[in-house]
Amino acid sequence: MDQVKFKAEKRAESGTGAVRRLRRTGLIPGSVMKMDKSGVELIKFSAHEFMMAMRGHASKQLLVSIDLEGTEVPALMREVQNDVIAGTPIHVDFSEVSLTKKVRVVVPVYLTGEAQGVKIGGGVLEQTLRTVEVECLPTDIAEKFNVDVSTLGLDQTLFVRDLQLGDKFSLVTRGELAVATVKSPDDDGSAKPGAPAAGEAPAAPEVIKKGKEEEAKPAEKK
Repeated sequence: MDQVKFKAEKRAESGTGAVRRLRRTGLIPGSVMKMDKSGVELIKFSAHEFMMAMRGHASKQLLVSIDLEGTEVPALMREVQNDVIAGTPIHVDFSEVSLTKKVRVVVPVYLTGEAQGVKIGGGVLEQTLRTVEVECLPTDIAEKFNVDVSTLGLDQTLFVRDLQLGDKFSLVTRGELAVATVKSPDDDGSAKPGAPAAGEAPAAPEVIKKGKEEEAKPAEKK
């Protein structure tokens, strides 16, 4: 993965009006939490340069290298706020990190392959967990985990504890949580043929119906 690099400057501007003026000049305001948690450094950087550096990167948690007025600052991108209409970034939060100390990040999970329970058994694959939290070195952060479910059979479940992510990652998410399940075709909640719909009373047996019809007939004259 190509490392995200961009230049930034320290900023004194703060407050709604000031950051709006920054954005109008093509700059994005941001902040960097210092590694020792002693405070936050306010920064500003080119919106164009940042978006060009982010091209091809879908994750919002990436290791970035910020050239802060000549000093290289390794940081983890923690949160990106986007304009609700244009979708462009309007503020970015970073946390300074050590490249030799592990960090915790949330990584998306993508299912790959066609499950045997779907291919052969006609089941339905349902993904119940879409992200996992892991611990790893900043240089090993993954943008996503591709999980092969091709061996998953009918009525079988893939749990977090079953994930094979490699030695670089330690799972933080609880192992008993389900990631994906192949459900049987008759587990979709649909009504079986001849069964009454929800809220509908069952049809009266024919023998009862016939008895009511006989009771409704006038008595024969003798």
